[in-house]
Amino acid sequence: MTHSSPESGPAAPGPASPGAPGPRTVPASPGAPAAPAAPVTPGAFESALHRLRVWEAEPPRFDPRTAPEDPLDLFRAWFVDAAEAGQPEPHTTQLATVGADGRPDVRTVVLHGADADGWRFASHATSAKGRQLAAHPYAALHFYWPLRARQVRLRGAVTTGTAEEAYADLHARSTGALAAALTGRQSAPLASPEELAEANEAAWERAAADPAAHAPTWTVYRLVPLEAEFFQGDTRRRHVRLRYHRPAPEDAWSRGLLWP
Repeated sequence: MTHSSPESGPAAPGPASPGAPGPRTVPASPGAPAAPAAPVTPGAFESALHRLRVWEAEPPRFDPRTAPEDPLDLFRAWFVDAAEAGQPEPHTTQLATVGADGRPDVRTVVLHGADADGWRFASHATSAKGRQLAAHPYAALHFYWPLRARQVRLRGAVTTGTAEEAYADLHARSTGALAAALTGRQSAPLASPEELAEANEAAWERAAADPAAHAPTWTVYRLVPLEAEFFQGDTRRRHVRLRYHRPAPEDAWSRGLLWP
């Protein structure tokens, strides 16, 4: 399984940075384009691929009979466990949506919270995922924590928060996160790196000068799961798959095991 960097956009929620933004690098105007890198041969690719292994450490044991009745409680416990075990970026998650053409789409985003109202993330309503969610408000989230040989899958409807929630979400974050949101135009065609550098520099200046500035298209989304699956890997391939399910958000959860 691979781990990709988060999609461009604000970082995880955290304390707002006071004062001016910290040091940053603005790309200089390039001269002649660099020569393309030599392609990796198929043999080198296959060799690198087949040398890889998973779960270098012994995975923890998980007895599904001890699992709580609500998957939110188990998610929080596994999340904290992954963070304390040193799992890099345990708050990143793969968000899968469906386009207008019925084809699936996926990208990595940052989790902003998880509570009884759902699993929360944010983005521009005008981005590709924002438009897809507006047309088809259902999605899946996938978390993978290889240090603990654990995965969590969530499927359900997606709702949008209020404008007040979007403003609070954006301004609970760093100056850089605000600058990224003010740059906007996520998923739109980009003519050149220089165009991005110019827009980004202007957004940094605005964010530093006006910390209360808002990006009107910034939107908080909540995935309200009807299905949650917890996967615990096992070195002998006796993996544990615990699935929670409910017909509607107001219903009680049922749960059962799945063959791995």
